Amino acid sequence: MFVQAWPDPRTVLQANSQYWTQVAISTSRGVIRDSRGSALALSVPATSLFIDPLYWDPANAAEVKNILGDRISPEVLEKISRPMKGRFVWVARKIPPETAARLLSKKLKGIYAIKERKRVYPQGKLLAHVLGFCDIDDEGLAGLEQSWQEILYSPPQVKILARDAAGQGIDLLSLQRAPKLQGPGELILTIDPILQMVVEKHLEEATEEYRPKWAAAVCMDPKSGAVLASASWPTFDPNRRETLLDPAVRLNNVIGRVYEPGSTLKPVIMATAMEQGLVRENETFHCAGRIRIADGTVTDIKAHGSEILQDLIVNSCNVGMAQIGIRFRPRFAYDNLKQWGFSDPAGIELPGEEAGLVSTPEQWRGVVPANIAIGQGIGVTPLQLVAALSAVINGGRCVRPFIVKEARDGQGNVVYRGEECVRNVVISKKTSDWVRSAMRRVVTNGTGKAANSPHVAVGGKTGTAQVAERGKYVRGRFVASFVGFWPAEDPDHILLVVLGEPSQKGHLGGAIAAPAFRAILEDYLLLAR
Repeated sequence: MFVQAWPDPRTVLQANSQYWTQVAISTSRGVIRDSRGSALALSVPATSLFIDPLYWDPANAAEVKNILGDRISPEVLEKISRPMKGRFVWVARKIPPETAARLLSKKLKGIYAIKERKRVYPQGKLLAHVLGFCDIDDEGLAGLEQSWQEILYSPPQVKILARDAAGQGIDLLSLQRAPKLQGPGELILTIDPILQMVVEKHLEEATEEYRPKWAAAVCMDPKSGAVLASASWPTFDPNRRETLLDPAVRLNNVIGRVYEPGSTLKPVIMATAMEQGLVRENETFHCAGRIRIADGTVTDIKAHGSEILQDLIVNSCNVGMAQIGIRFRPRFAYDNLKQWGFSDPAGIELPGEEAGLVSTPEQWRGVVPANIAIGQGIGVTPLQLVAALSAVINGGRCVRPFIVKEARDGQGNVVYRGEECVRNVVISKKTSDWVRSAMRRVVTNGTGKAANSPHVAVGGKTGTAQVAERGKYVRGRFVASFVGFWPAEDPDHILLVVLGEPSQKGHLGGAIAAPAFRAILEDYLLLAR
């Protein structure tokens, strides 16, 4: 039995030190919810057990192990099995109250309980990299738990743990004399729970089939910038700390992985070239399958022959895009790519976002401009690419991605609201409409046929990029991707699927990423009715 009170400080100062100690007790964290209000992270009642070595009999350690099982670590079990010094030793933190009650019912001398709260994630692995995780004391260490620490977290109170001379009782007395702090706030996300579930399901299936080293998928509303789904693989369960040991597992590939986008960048390059008058709609190009440019050679899977401008996107023609790339002035090209959002963090409300990499104007020489026009020699994150391609299809507006719809403080006041934020206008609606129609043809007549759906008009772009290591492209290592949007005429969803370095059953974006996109799309349309 314990009593909570506000002691007179003089009483505390007069207490003999052998009868008390102090410890920080965690309070509750706020709830994180999806866009439909379901809890993705919350705190539940838990009990922590500790021992006062002065009154503890090591012979009782076996009884503790018998009841707690794996909830007590081998190190702690060994420690409490022998005489100890000091006045305070944790036995187990944040275990189910019913388990603690079973042990306390044995009335073992010198073992005591503290009521705490434990952070849990009801959906397990779902949205793990976005939510992040906390340490044992509820300090956010990753994801939203870290970046929104001030809203979600209430600081711990310092408690006095006092006993009588026989060690038979315990009072929990608070030393904190300041006014009571307000409770934790909460977050409401933009995440569509149905879409998130479907994205994670099919991304995992794709990793099982093609065995990539890493994978990512992100879906956004191209008009507002609201992130509707975000998944990274390999993943973890924030409820199980043993799944967090590998740094590669903790990396959020959507915002923290920089890779070369390959042909998925071509719509951006084409849109810019059209906007600047570097190409004409009726212009034709010749593709012989390869072209020598300065100190390098750009190749295609096959010779496409004579092509009109839109065909360069539809057929994903490297040779034709390379000819466009060398028409850009280096300084303009560099500045323009920054206007699209490359080489700067996209600005989402998450920690660990990478800026990507764009070559400086001084480096735009030789074959470099041609390579960048086909999406090689530039480093982007999946989120940066989705944000840029949203501008391609939404009329030319670069919108900042956001994943927090609303943040509320402990009194329920809205202290932050995620909303549409236009960072730049990079192309006209006319150019946007033209490129979007070309991307529709990619799916109906070009390299993205595997993404086509009979249920809704889809547009998109395939991508297959080589992987560079120490400045050279490595034979047999690729990143396969597909970015698609629906409905094609007025898109409200844009979804990117990336499979990094697949090791079996193919490596082309149109062959392995496009089918994953279609599976996600069709399952979502079925479930969201």
